[in-house]
This record gives sequence, C-alpha cells and structure tokens, in this order.
Amino acid sequence: MSDQMIRSDSEAKLRELHERLVRSVEALIASDDWKRALEFTAHFRSRSFNNTLLIWAQHSAAFEAGTVPDPMPTHVAGFQQWHKLGRTVRAGQHGYMIFAPRTARFASSTPLDTASWRRLDARERPRPGEVVRSGVVGTRPAYVWDVSQTDGPPIAELPRPQLLQGAAPEGLWEGIASLIDREGFSLTLAPSAASLGGANGQTDFARRHVAVREDMDESARVKTLAHELGHIRLHGPDHEALAHRGIGEVEAESVALIVAAAHGMDTRDYTVPYVAGWASAVPGSDAVAMVQQTGERVRRAAVAILDALPTEQVSAGDPPGLDRSAPVTGSPHVAASWIDAHRVIQQGRGLS
Repeated sequence: MSDQMIRSDSEAKLRELHERLVRSVEALIASDDWKRALEFTAHFRSRSFNNTLLIWAQHSAAFEAGTVPDPMPTHVAGFQQWHKLGRTVRAGQHGYMIFAPRTARFASSTPLDTASWRRLDARERPRPGEVVRSGVVGTRPAYVWDVSQTDGPPIAELPRPQLLQGAAPEGLWEGIASLIDREGFSLTLAPSAASLGGANGQTDFARRHVAVREDMDESARVKTLAHELGHIRLHGPDHEALAHRGIGEVEAESVALIVAAAHGMDTRDYTVPYVAGWASAVPGSDAVAMVQQTGERVRRAAVAILDALPTEQVSAGDPPGLDRSAPVTGSPHVAASWIDAHRVIQQGRGLS
C-alpha cells in the first residue's frame, strides 16, 4: 500500500470517527442520558470523554447485534496490549475505533524560548546541545477491544467497594476534606439546609469557606462535599460558567457523580439538569461542542481528585497489569492524519 493510499485511508477513518462521535453526542443530548454517560465515564476514566462516548456507543451496538455477551464493557485495551497480557482477540470480533494521539519529536537549544522549538523529521538527529521532547501534533484512528472479545488466561479482578445503604466509602470524606484544605478553604458542618439558604452545601469564595449540611446521611454529605470541591477546582467567584444558568452546577454535580460512581456509590438520586437546556445556554454556542467540552472538563477534574485520594475505587477501564506504553492499534496500515498542534490544544489533549 502506497503512502498516499495509507494517508487517504487514515483520513477517511478519521472522518468516519468524527461523524460517529457527533452522532453519539447528538443522541446523548436528545435522550438526556448525561447521567448514564458520566457513570460510564467513571468506569473508563483513563480515556478521554470523547473516546468514552465512542466506546459506549460501539459496545452497545455490538451487544444489540449479539456479538458481545454483556451490555457494559469491563476492561478495554489494544490488540498488542491484550497480547502482552497473554490474551488474543477472538476471530470475527471488531474493535472499537477511537482517537489516539499522534506524536512527533521537537528540538531546541533554548528550551525556555517556546518559539525556538522545531519539529524533527522521522530520522533526523538533534544538533549538538539541543534538548529533545515529544509533543502531540494530531490524532490517528486506533482500535480497542473489550475483554469479552478476547480469549486467554483470566485477568486479575480488582476489589469492588461494597457499601451499605446511606453509607460513605471509608476515608472518602476525610480525603476530600483534605483536598479542600489544600486549596486553602476551611470546612464546617451546618445544622440544616435553612442555615445554607435551602442548599445542601455552599462554597464561599470570598471567605474561602465550605459548609455542608450535617442533617443528611453519610453518602449525601460526602457527595455534597465532592460537589463543592468540584466548584473549587473548576470555578471561582467570576468564572464564566457561573454567568450562564446551570452550567456551573452541572459541572460541579457531574464531578461529584463521577467521584461517587468510581467509589461504587449509588448515584440514582443524583440530579443533573436536562442536557439540551444547559448545552445551549451560552449564546452562539454549539450544543455538541458544549457537551464535549463540559464532559472533558469534568472528567479531568474528577480524575485529578480520584488520583489524589487514598481510597478503594473501581477499575478505570484498563486491564490490571496493562502497560499503557504498548501501542493501541488494530491494523499495521493505520497511518496518521496531520492536525496542527494549535487545534489539538484547543480541542483538549485528552486523546487516549
């Protein structure tokens, strides 16, 4: 296959992938499945929000077609990654196409000068004294398979948190409270909603203070605390999200939902406003783009919180023992399509 044919094939796959992603987001808006999308994201949080939606949509289609046994995937990985774990993709199983980052090498003799970096050709060596770094320059189509699409020795099962009704995971309140303290905010318990103007919790950016209702069960208190930490991590007294009705609350509640779902908590009582409403709240905004941007913002905020907590959490979607440095690809002929670095940065760097 010639280089031109490889490039054309890759560009066609990228167009197909983009169209599939747009359809998935439009379906999410139309069905108001935001909450389910966040719960799914909590179980596959090592992937970008866009790739999470793509995996969800393609696995659902495979389940409806009867080619996978369960409606929910458990662990996904690339062809070579499964091979390194001793498992092989079953004949006839189609991988789920996702976006993967395309990287290149850059060199500079004055690395602190951002304008001095130059891209190296494939076989080009840096000049004497130059520093070399890798950077994301675009995307390429790649493929992952769920463990149910593979054969081989059993993979290790991570422990799943087991919680009683109304109980909070051990150490979660203390962990989130510690993160709030690191942000320079004090924390107190309020006797009732009346003392907080009818709210379950409240963040005062001027006083750098967080208050949470005391007259709730443990799970409700810790969920509220995660909500307030979401505000602290994503917002401020003058943040633009708070100027548009509901978006700030959607983001904070979405962070709290992902944190809760990643701890095996019951999220049935969590309420997030109807997607079509807040996704179109910003004048002149595109609802599909708004959903993608919000989803990635809250995923990144939730993952940063989860990574800083010493608590027992459900799997992030990668098989136990996976080396993420192994290539995520399903075909030796999947080539890259150039997208300039500025566009990649603008669209977000969560590509894997």
